[in-house]
Amino acid sequence: MSVARAVSVDTRDLLYAALIGNSLAVLSVAYVLLSGITITQPRYAVYGLAWIFVGVVAVWKTDPAPADERTRRRAAAIAVLYFVALAAAGGVLVTAMRPGAGEFGVRLATLAPGWGPAPVVSTPWAALVLMPARIVGYVALAYLVYATVIDAAGAAVSGIVGLLSCVSCSWPILASILSGVLGGSSAVVAATFDFSYDVSTVVFLLTVALLYWRPLFGNRLG
Repeated sequence: MSVARAVSVDTRDLLYAALIGNSLAVLSVAYVLLSGITITQPRYAVYGLAWIFVGVVAVWKTDPAPADERTRRRAAAIAVLYFVALAAAGGVLVTAMRPGAGEFGVRLATLAPGWGPAPVVSTPWAALVLMPARIVGYVALAYLVYATVIDAAGAAVSGIVGLLSCVSCSWPILASILSGVLGGSSAVVAATFDFSYDVSTVVFLLTVALLYWRPLFGNRLG
């Protein structure tokens, strides 16, 4: 009976995952047709959809361990700071501009599927580039860090120490900084179509895998 239940759960998970994948594919085709964009580098679209698919599945299948309110608040604070660091390093929050050089405005960047459509909110001091793949991916990483810090506390290790000992947590930030250094002058182009995105996608997938299974502290999977 236990074997039959395991097979049933696995089958259900596969069906849900297939539903997510098919929905992303349909939405991507509709987006390409409606926007009229031309995809000259298909791998970028694959990368963007992979970020979204893996991010959604990782959050769906991660179940943080039970913890007291104080531990949850600390873990949430660390996760929020981690998300902000990722956003700043990964081109979501663009602040590298001369004060007063920009202007208030909102536009839609029609990037490759997964990365676009990306609303761009600009101000004289900073800009937000809301690429779906980046937002979903970074939220997933932050949520996994939240679960990791709770597991670290449960293992009688300080949440901060546990996070710092998770070397892989810093990989997406370092990869994003490297991407910005190697990119061009346009923040959107540099953050989306630079060759270093091949590397950053591999780093993202590997980081999700390590944070998902959390071999140092054990894991709590749904």
